[in-house]
Amino acid sequence: MADMKKQDSIDETKKIIHTYPLLRHSDMAEEMRVESIELIVAACEKHNSNNESAARVIKEGLDKKYGSTWHCVVGETFGLDVSYEMKHLLYMFLAGNLAVAVWKCC
Repeated sequence: MADMKKQDSIDETKKIIHTYPLLRHSDMAEEMRVESIELIVAACEKHNSNNESAARVIKEGLDKKYGSTWHCVVGETFGLDVSYEMKHLLYMFLAGNLAVAVWKCC
């Protein structure tokens, strides 16, 4: 019986998913990075069931604020290899498994 309780407590701790934004890589300036993360979090919370709408809101927000040619990918399973303008790349996770990548093309 004690072994079952111990196993249940281990399983419960494994299920904890972080809900804060987890930045994996960014070469943006500090101010741009903070504003981009705020925009990404707001868009993903507003469109939590539709990644395409969230990506569109993020792209349009970045285009308006920092000029055009921004690209955005929002999803759970994807890989990417992109050419981008230096100091304009951000890759992060939200809600545990939702990844967001934004970059500006040359």
